[in-house]
Amino acid sequence: MRDDDNRDARADASDADAATATARRVAAARAAQGLWGRTPLRRRLKVIRRLRRMIGRRATDLAGAVRTYGGRQPGETLMAEVLPLAEACRFLEREAGDLLAPRKLGGEGRPAWLSGTSAVVTPEPLGVVLILAPSNYPLMLPGIQIVQALVAGNAVVVKPAPQCAAPLYKLAAMLDHAGLPEGLLHVLGETVAEAEAAMDAGVDKVLLTGSAETGKAVQRRLAETLTPATMELSGSDAVVVLPRADLDLVARSVAYGLRLNGGATCIAPRRVFVPREAAAALERKLLYEIASIPAVPVPLPVRRQLHDLVRQAESDGARLAHGTFDPAEGALKPVVVADAAPWMGLLQADVFAPVVSLVPVADTQAAVEQANECPYGLGATVFGPEKAAREVAEALRVGGVTINDIIVPTADPRLPFGGRGRSGFGVTRGTEGLLELTHPKVISTRKGRFRPHLRPPSEADAKLAAGWLRLVHGGLGGLFRGRRP
Repeated sequence: MRDDDNRDARADASDADAATATARRVAAARAAQGLWGRTPLRRRLKVIRRLRRMIGRRATDLAGAVRTYGGRQPGETLMAEVLPLAEACRFLEREAGDLLAPRKLGGEGRPAWLSGTSAVVTPEPLGVVLILAPSNYPLMLPGIQIVQALVAGNAVVVKPAPQCAAPLYKLAAMLDHAGLPEGLLHVLGETVAEAEAAMDAGVDKVLLTGSAETGKAVQRRLAETLTPATMELSGSDAVVVLPRADLDLVARSVAYGLRLNGGATCIAPRRVFVPREAAAALERKLLYEIASIPAVPVPLPVRRQLHDLVRQAESDGARLAHGTFDPAEGALKPVVVADAAPWMGLLQADVFAPVVSLVPVADTQAAVEQANECPYGLGATVFGPEKAAREVAEALRVGGVTINDIIVPTADPRLPFGGRGRSGFGVTRGTEGLLELTHPKVISTRKGRFRPHLRPPSEADAKLAAGWLRLVHGGLGGLFRGRRP
């Protein structure tokens, strides 16, 4: 047998062993979830409260476990990953009791022909939730999903991104010390094979944070078992600059988006639509703001992708205003492409690097139309007078819009987060994200003896039903049979 065959055989055996171990973990999670799902919510929230206090006491230690991305500093990790996780815990402590409480429906709003019925709608746990975690925010994004899933009564299996398991192991240890029962949280290995094995083992929902291409692959696998998923996928966020916007604020904000996490943020600014008469001034201010931003490590495949897209944009009439390209170099300074057009490949792609394109537009309507041409619809930002900015925000086809700020307001734990189009579907975080980790069970009860539907309908019943429809739903014209609507 050749060496290559030996390596392939060892890899196959290793994958098989990992698949078996993963299936056992999913089974253990399911066994533990039954009791946890019946545990009173107040007891589940006590675990989260203890976790939050431990996060507060050991914040620096927790942040230190996070692999730095793009030259990120420790303070940035505390603010971007640890603080939002702690705030998400406090949100659950405050709100989960009301959000997960059974909702009773009595007579108000009930159709008259259902007299005597009442109903209760109860959010119930899904079972076992699989979280496929990203590399850019390896603690905050899966961490919030973990605590929400646990509070909702689920067990969790989480697959870290490569080289990103350390903070999740630390979080799991903290939850263990906080009193989380054994078997409810399993941190898998970092390979794709283990993610596939977990899906094949039979989970009840998958939460993916990743690229659109990864989303397609996961959906194809889940289609076989009709397993639902929430897909938080790629972004290529737009910035719309209105005529009376503060250009200094715009420049500082876009520079922040390029600097944060080395540009590897799904809602970082990628396309800036600016009035043609203000484009040159904004370009000057932006170049000034980014002058001191250092080069950051960017993976080779992303550097090659960006190089090809920028060169194509230049050949189509755009201009490289800042940044140099040598795919052999491992780091990049912020890349600014001026005089860009929305149809260029660079503005239709998801590039996980510090790059932004400036698009001069004739007016606000053109800015909105061109911003909506992109297949990605995760987030957007609008700068300008609030009333006009709100009108633009309502016209943008994205999951969330920030006015006169960038990125940071989306960390509010009350807010759902998710995209449209190639940016995915479903949401995580906030009220809506918590409820997505439950299934609404409806129990209807009827009292009394009134059940006319149990006997075969007669001609008189048909006339009665028709008259009732005319009276209740036909409006005044319906009272007169001869009148047409």
